[in-house]
Amino acid sequence: MQVSRRSVLAGGAALAAVPLAVRAASGEAVVATRAGRFEGDRLGGGMLRFRGIRYGNAPRFRAPTAVAAPGAVVPAHEYGPICPQGRGDQRASEDCLFLNIWTPGADPAARRPVMLYIHGGAYSNGTVTVPLNDGARLAAAEDVVVVTVNHRLNALGYLYLARFDPRFADSGNLGQLDLILALQWVRDNIAAFGGDPRRVFVFGQSGGGAKIATLMGMPAARGLFHSAATMSGQQVTASGPLNATKRAQAYLARLGVREGDLQPLLDMPVEKLVDALDATDPILGGGVYFGPVLDMKWLTRHPFWPDANPQGLAIPMILGNTHDETRAFIDPNSEKVRGLTWDNVAARMAPELRMDLLPEWVVAQYRAHFPADTPEQLFYRATTAGRSWPGQWLEADARAAAGAGATWVYQVDFQSPTRPERGAPHTMDIALAFGTLDAPGSYTGTGPAAQKLSGQVMGAFAALARTGRPVARGLPAWTPYALPGRATMLFDAPSRLASDPRKWERELWSRVPYIQPGS
Repeated sequence: MQVSRRSVLAGGAALAAVPLAVRAASGEAVVATRAGRFEGDRLGGGMLRFRGIRYGNAPRFRAPTAVAAPGAVVPAHEYGPICPQGRGDQRASEDCLFLNIWTPGADPAARRPVMLYIHGGAYSNGTVTVPLNDGARLAAAEDVVVVTVNHRLNALGYLYLARFDPRFADSGNLGQLDLILALQWVRDNIAAFGGDPRRVFVFGQSGGGAKIATLMGMPAARGLFHSAATMSGQQVTASGPLNATKRAQAYLARLGVREGDLQPLLDMPVEKLVDALDATDPILGGGVYFGPVLDMKWLTRHPFWPDANPQGLAIPMILGNTHDETRAFIDPNSEKVRGLTWDNVAARMAPELRMDLLPEWVVAQYRAHFPADTPEQLFYRATTAGRSWPGQWLEADARAAAGAGATWVYQVDFQSPTRPERGAPHTMDIALAFGTLDAPGSYTGTGPAAQKLSGQVMGAFAALARTGRPVARGLPAWTPYALPGRATMLFDAPSRLASDPRKWERELWSRVPYIQPGS
């Protein structure tokens, strides 16, 4: 089965929204569109929820195709399966192109802003079907329509086979094409759920933010969203096609499949494809990296190199990170952190860095600048700045240098009251943005300070979706990011605006180039 570029771009266009029909029956609600009559659930306070709406089919290693069931009543009560990824207890299947919707009311005249969330987990793991990403509180608090999307991941979404077999000309960027198809579905159907297809805001954390940064430079995504926020997730450069080919070769070798005969890839059970994800990456070491590929078909230049992709400059954008990113994925109780001393901290932090600076020199500089730090504090401060933060300020600087005035930057400084050893870690802002402070995986706690901060984050994001500016009740005036001031909102109790708050660290690490993992 071959899918043309035109079929992907136009596949969703036939699914134009038709007049809605909503009825109540045993707590159910039905919304009618050309894509089908979706039967969801009525929640408290008038909220409507639709889970597990199929937006496409995903033939293995090929571009997705749109689906529709005009006139048919389609149950939308349960989440669809997630992409196979080798861990977790949720139902998984290659048939994973499903989205979920929360709306305060399905009146097309409401024209509410649409907030579409893309999950993290790099490009290999993750799902939106977890309580942390439940959209009900955000939809109710800000009177918006919330959409969450699952798509193909790891080898199923990003294995680059185009140079081996013309049947797989779109491989390498299939996960991105899934997201484009989901955005087309939203464009063509969301009005029936009370949403405004002209005000679609995309936001994503970690890998979700990186996917958004990539979408901002993909011609096929042009016009499908109108504002964006990336949360601890950047994509300065994509994977080069030669390195992506080497990764594909390593993966095929792990499977025992020859480059000249890829038919076994289509025939073998998906479990074998997942088992082979532990193939060694020939460029980086460790597990093989999957991510967007500069294939010169769907992605024709890097997202933020050598500058910000002009396609995305007109899109109002928030970029954010947390103060203690690496405290989330380098456990304070791990062997790497336990027993840290001034004698071993340089050696232990070296493998965590993405910037090639002499670790012993880095330690000396940090000790001089932060003389009160313990070895553990210095370890997390330096690994965050030399691993998780550079992409954000490079993207923000690139937009500012190009004159994109509608750019705002934040840093989460709010310290976890429930896990103080984690500080303000990676993923902290997910619960703040959804209002899911009490969900498993939240670091925020449910106290008054967290509730107030969550209201500010939700309000700012929704305001960007609604008006193109992040203005929220109780939040100080948020100045756009520009050079050389680099205005940054510090989300905390209380929040405050600062000028270039990590200037010393930015200047230290900017003396060497940042190499995006996968490039």
